[in-house]
Amino acid sequence: MGWVVALIAANVIGASVGSTYNSNYRGPSTAGSQEALDLLAKDFPQRRGDSASIVFESTARITSAGVHADIENLLSRIQGFPHITGVISPYAGAHQIAPDGHIAYATVLFDERSFQLPPSAINRVIDTAEAARSSALQVQLGGQPIEQVQPPKTGPATGVGILAAIVILLITFGTAVAAGLPLLTALLALGTAIGLIEVLTHLIDVVNFTPELAAMIGLGVGIDYALFVVTRYRAGLDAGMDPEEATVAAMNTSGRAVLFAGVTVVIAMLGQLLVGVSFLRGPAVASSLTVLLTMLAAITLLPALLSKLGHGIDRLDPFGLRRRHRQGPGLWERWAAFVQRRPLLCGLSSLLVLLVLASPILALRLGATDAGTDAKSTTTRQAYDLLGKGFGPGSNGPMQIVAELPTPHDSAAVATLRAGFVGQPDVASVTPTAAVTYSPNGRVAVINVIPKTAPRDAATSTLLSRLRNDVIPPLERATHATVYVGGTTALFADFSSLLASKLPLFIGAVVLISALLLLVVFRSVFVAAKAIVMNLLTVGAAFGVVVAVFQWGWLGGIIGISTTSPIAAFLPVMVFAIVFGLSMDYEVFLMSRMHEEWERTSDAAYAMRQGLASTGRVITAAAAIMVCVFGSFVLGNSLTIKLFGVGLASAVFLDAFLIRTVLVPSLMALMGERAWWLPRGLDRALPHVHVDPGASDTVAEPA
Repeated sequence: MGWVVALIAANVIGASVGSTYNSNYRGPSTAGSQEALDLLAKDFPQRRGDSASIVFESTARITSAGVHADIENLLSRIQGFPHITGVISPYAGAHQIAPDGHIAYATVLFDERSFQLPPSAINRVIDTAEAARSSALQVQLGGQPIEQVQPPKTGPATGVGILAAIVILLITFGTAVAAGLPLLTALLALGTAIGLIEVLTHLIDVVNFTPELAAMIGLGVGIDYALFVVTRYRAGLDAGMDPEEATVAAMNTSGRAVLFAGVTVVIAMLGQLLVGVSFLRGPAVASSLTVLLTMLAAITLLPALLSKLGHGIDRLDPFGLRRRHRQGPGLWERWAAFVQRRPLLCGLSSLLVLLVLASPILALRLGATDAGTDAKSTTTRQAYDLLGKGFGPGSNGPMQIVAELPTPHDSAAVATLRAGFVGQPDVASVTPTAAVTYSPNGRVAVINVIPKTAPRDAATSTLLSRLRNDVIPPLERATHATVYVGGTTALFADFSSLLASKLPLFIGAVVLISALLLLVVFRSVFVAAKAIVMNLLTVGAAFGVVVAVFQWGWLGGIIGISTTSPIAAFLPVMVFAIVFGLSMDYEVFLMSRMHEEWERTSDAAYAMRQGLASTGRVITAAAAIMVCVFGSFVLGNSLTIKLFGVGLASAVFLDAFLIRTVLVPSLMALMGERAWWLPRGLDRALPHVHVDPGASDTVAEPA
């Protein structure tokens, strides 16, 4: 009852306060682009916010009287809207009309950054512009403000994921009642989390794809946690326990493992806060909150339901699956024995596959995904394509040269600066001298440099680096001006550099904390070290798959990707945190059972064999559910969500089916009793915390 009340309360409060999602890329330092923004905000009051583009394509020439009147009428209406500081018409300068005369763009200046604008102000511009469309005049919109209110759509992803989970749970448990419990528990926790995330948007920066990411993680993790508990409960019933004893035993074994695994996932995700970037803060806190709630539901709501159901958990077995489970052969016992007989062959084979899959990570290129990767049906993608068609691909990401001049209106300095950019390799055009913009006090000038290549192309990144490192320094010395490169392309490039510089600290902190937790729980140097290496291997292989699909385009058409792109700069941080945490889940469930048998029998070979035989079916079933849930999200229209879906699905599949059921057991078989070694001094120094129960609490569990 308490969880139902929490669900209703969270969603009522969330609906009443609404949501204010935003994408704040600002960090402690962004190497020039943020300084350019700050200078513009200070000296160009009308340019202190972000801008959007309204792109026109007309069957008649843009300069014809009828088209001219329609466009100016539209722009004059937008000019008077709230939060609009100005509208730059395509007729204000010839550089905003394409050479063919049929494509043009206007620039709408907002008074705040995109993430600070009320969505209503942006949507009013979109609605007014789209109302001006006709058979003779195409109107599309692009820019950060438009992207801000164009949330990702997951399509049928959630429904497909839930349907797949139901099928796998039914096959795993045999009865509809048992299959429904993990799903019910996960959905109650996830529904509560989604309501709280809306409230969270008013407290910290929360990017607009966060609910989809939280749903992806919460659904998969929530079902998995409940699945482990229900499996152990039914094992107790099969061993002759009454429902109350089986519930206590399940919570004393799988419940402890769920608690430890959930805490580890939360720690890994909150590690993103060490990066110090607002953009990551919202997804990190929201995802951690979702995992925390699913974990709490598994150890509070689920045992309450189990105690009420009792033996009724085996009701509704229309296909006789439960009976076949009871009578079925021990597949996982046979597999465990096979791995134990041939540990070197199994270990090397699985390791080779993982290394091959991880190899593309050597070609990983971080960068910005521009509107060219948006779904073709979106107005931002169509505006992007129109600008590229009319003005060249670089027009979608102009580099904004913001110069603080030595004297007001220093035209000589501006001419020298402009001349330094003209004719540079990979530069398509530079703002004409007459079109250079000066601040009201004349101390700041703005020059646009248009690359020949699209914002996401490697050549554009190379051009940005060359301008900053080779071209601008001598120009600053010659003119005594202070020059920054701003604009969206530079902002994303600096954001990527910032995250890359913080990545070692983040990875180091997460790895260290996780290693210490494992050392305390499993009392083994090898087990802790092995878990860290295995988790890193999982992350590497998953990123290898991501690079091959999104950066190289392998099988991209199957998941609806029409163009390749660099990997979004924030993805390594977020995916590492999520994958590392999820990998730790399976590590804890597998090793806690092996440790339980080792503590009980002191027989390393038996512990390895029994641990794998007891957990293999439930780990692979749980992983299959996660793979289906994560994989279903590639059906959405957001490249970011597709990236997460492919990366997480690949990681879970490889972790469960190669690492936890092949490579880890092989290593444990090879090490034997040495796998459980811990120096005496360290044993005395470390606190004693057990995930597994004592020998007297051990519950047999069929394979």
